[in-house]
Formats: sequence, C-alpha cells, structure tokens
Amino acid sequence: MRAIQITEFGGPEVLRVVDLPDPVAGPGQLLLDVTAAGVNYADTHTVEDSYLSRSTLPMVPGAEVVGRTADGRRVVALTEDGGYAQRAAVWEAMAHHVPDGVTDGQALSLVVQGLTAWHLLRTSARLAEGESVVVHAAAGGTGSLAVQLAKLFGAGRVIATASTAEKRALALELGADAAVDADPSGLKERLVEANGGRKVDVVLEMTGGPVFDASLAALAPFGRLVTYGMASRVPPTPLQAAQLMGRSRSVVGFWLMHCIGRPGMFAEPLAELMAMTADGRLRPQVGDAYGLSEAARAHEDLRARRTIGKLLLDPAR
Repeated sequence: MRAIQITEFGGPEVLRVVDLPDPVAGPGQLLLDVTAAGVNYADTHTVEDSYLSRSTLPMVPGAEVVGRTADGRRVVALTEDGGYAQRAAVWEAMAHHVPDGVTDGQALSLVVQGLTAWHLLRTSARLAEGESVVVHAAAGGTGSLAVQLAKLFGAGRVIATASTAEKRALALELGADAAVDADPSGLKERLVEANGGRKVDVVLEMTGGPVFDASLAALAPFGRLVTYGMASRVPPTPLQAAQLMGRSRSVVGFWLMHCIGRPGMFAEPLAELMAMTADGRLRPQVGDAYGLSEAARAHEDLRARRTIGKLLLDPAR
C-alpha cells in the first residue's frame, strides 16, 4: 500500500510517500480501506516530535481515518498513528458508525475536532447558559465547531478571533456574535470591547504565547481559560498562583487522549455530534482535500494558517 512515512523528525519536508506492507488487524481491531484521512495541527507536532506524547521512528503519521471494513461498513476511527495510508488497522472500540447524510469529510471533522470542541465547552469549561465565550482560531476545524456548539449549548455571547477578514466573516456566518482580529497586540482590549465592555467568562485557547497572556487578562472573575494547544510554539508567560487567586480565575488544560477509555466520553458525545450533523443543526466546515503525495503541502498550509475547516488526505491520489 501507499503511505506517508517519516524516518527522521522535522518539518513538512520529512513527509515522504513510500510503499509499505498492508497492516494486519489483531484481536479487537478492524482493517479499514481508507477513503480519507484527517489532517490535524497536532500532526505537525508529532512529525517534529514536539507533542505531548513522544513519537518513535519510523512512523506513519495520522490520528484519524474514515473508510470501509471488510464487510462494507462505513466507520470513522481514531488511530494510534498510521492514518496517512491506503489501509489502517484500528481498534474497534475507537471506531464509530457513520450515518447516512454525514459525508466522509464531516465525519472526520467530528472525531478529533468535534469531540475536542464538545469537551472544551461541556467538560473543561463547564459552560453555563448565558455566559460569554471567546473562540480563538474560529475558522479552523475545532474553532468553527466550537462557535456553533457554544450557541447550541446556550452561550450568551460568542466572540470569535481569526487572522483574516474572510475567516472572521465565516465565524459570523456560523453564529458568532462578534469577530475580532487575532493579532495579540491589543487583543485583550478588543475582546473586552466585543463583550460590551465586560470581561469574558470562557476562553478556548490553542495558540500559546502572547495570545494566552491576553486571553488570561481578559477573563472575568470566575472565568475559565481552557488551553488545548500551542500553535505558536511559544510558551506563555509563567503563571503565579496569585494571578489566579486575585481574580478567582481558572486555567484548565485539555487533551482529547484523556477521554479515551473513560465511560461516556467518546462514543456518546460523538453520537450526539453525528446526529446534530445529520439533521443540519451542526455544519462541520470541510476544507481542502490533498492527495497523499501532497501531505507536505497540507502541513505547510496548516502551519502558515492558510486553511479553513477540516483538511483531508485522499489516499487514492
């Protein structure tokens, strides 16, 4: 089978197309003919070995696939790497039926990004009805879903940030009440202004560095900043306990992998997201589909913030 394999850590340039033996499904696993693989920002960290979990070489990257089983079922699944390939062995417990009316791209949007957005709001932020929510990178895979889910979950005001006018317009179309420039300079002031002069209750933050710092400064008393990434690759200013105590603020970390194997944290919210998508309440934004041989370009575009929505790899080309 054709696959993307890395034999050294680095940037997009280490992603190379190779021919590999087909994987073999072990006990409790399914072998999928992959129709599309998802591309996540976390993949760029995995490839350079800068993610929360360590990577080992050689490796086929890719944490999610959609495809068909030997008996013809269409499923979407999380993987332990190995997704950038024409076939993948996945754990049956991490596979989920894709209902009619949900496309491959939409299904892939819901596994990592959809579940992350759901848990950011429900599990980590514990969003209460009427609270204000800031969604950074609101045109991306997770952000575009978080904007919609925040409204569906009863947020009082949703404030989106994005780097271009086009992306801000998309966030407003998806239901955000306001959209502001994501540039960290003056960001705190723009967030407060967009919330009618009041500090905000919840921030979903995945950039790190000065964006994290500005987001924390914009939090109201009892506000929660949920951090789930560090796309800038710049750490925020170190926190002191007094900074949190002085305004009764919270900083909460989230990593989807901690939901795996915990009752009620994978299949059940994913089924809810699938149902919302099938009946039109939720509109996953599916972006560009790249050929398998274009994986490096997909990573380049993602890192340069040139993309909107969920990126896919097509193993057939």
